[in-house]
Amino acid sequence: MKKIIWIIVIVAVIGIVWSYSQKTENPAPPVTTEPIKIGLITPLTGDAAALGEFVKNVTELAIEEINQAGGINGQPIEVVYEDGKCSGAPSVSAAQKLISSDKVKIIFGYECSGGVLAMLPVTDRAGVFVFSGSATSPDLSGKSPLFTRTIPSDAGQGRALAEMAIAKGWKNIAVIQESSDYALGIFRAFENNYPVTVGTITKEEYPANTTDFRSILTKAKSTKPDAILFIPQSPSTAERLIKNFSDLKWTVPVMANDAVGGNPPLVKMFKQILEGALVAEQFLDQSNTKFQDLNANYQIKYGKELVYKSYGQAIYDSIYLTKDGLTQFGNDPQKIASWVRTVKDWEGASGKVTIDSNGDRIGGFVIKIIKDGEIVEIK
Repeated sequence: MKKIIWIIVIVAVIGIVWSYSQKTENPAPPVTTEPIKIGLITPLTGDAAALGEFVKNVTELAIEEINQAGGINGQPIEVVYEDGKCSGAPSVSAAQKLISSDKVKIIFGYECSGGVLAMLPVTDRAGVFVFSGSATSPDLSGKSPLFTRTIPSDAGQGRALAEMAIAKGWKNIAVIQESSDYALGIFRAFENNYPVTVGTITKEEYPANTTDFRSILTKAKSTKPDAILFIPQSPSTAERLIKNFSDLKWTVPVMANDAVGGNPPLVKMFKQILEGALVAEQFLDQSNTKFQDLNANYQIKYGKELVYKSYGQAIYDSIYLTKDGLTQFGNDPQKIASWVRTVKDWEGASGKVTIDSNGDRIGGFVIKIIKDGEIVEIK
């Protein structure tokens, strides 16, 4: 009897030891509530600071929603903001700081196109994924396997404006363009789709810090154009440009990019001078419930209108796509970058999101007309 009892005791001890060794050799994955840091680069100072404020607002709203819903498997997302100043060198410095000091593996590149183009060599070397909802330069298409955007390339914007000018029969177009990669991308697409056999283009280019546009506008007026095309980048320069145009009391037909067409307060401010102006904007769905919730929650949280709605949708969607990627693959920039290029018909605030192998959002632009201070799509 004693022998049987001893055998039972020995077997039990062996079982306990074996169980303990298995736990030691195959420990359960550690549970952590440490935040996942993500960098964000956007213009927080300078002429484009109004864009940066808008970007920051949309980001904070989305991150707050995600964290209140439990974050990424219990880990909250923490965003580290850096000022890219809508310029190349500051964006590079911001990226270097986020990578070396903050150890981020993902950067929201909600910067102007020139800033994103400049930072990509730095982020590529570090293996960091850059996701944008604002950089639209055609030069970014296929630029890096670690870059993707939820907003269409401006190749479509320039093409839509050119096609409208041709349809109107305008033979002489004066262009006033800001000196930036974003604005230049739109102009090149316009120029490529408005052949010399159709008409002529004369262009005046200005630096971002221009405060007086009267001489530029007077020079453009001297060419006696059939229409004028404004391609500003920041809200501040757009406002100064249109103010000087209004002062000139020049009644030429106006076309403009989404920096004008996507800014309802600016359009309302200059509704008389912009009456009948044709503007290009991304064709993104504003009828779905996710957008309607974003629009309503933005106004509740910040007490003002969600301007640049198409950019707001794209930024919001890039954050939620990042959330889905982090949930599936952890904080692995390579896997998330590869996965996001396979996204098809993902339901977002901007409608169905599909991203191609170049990292571009599939979609296009539509022409809208300004009527009584409102931006109305042309059917």
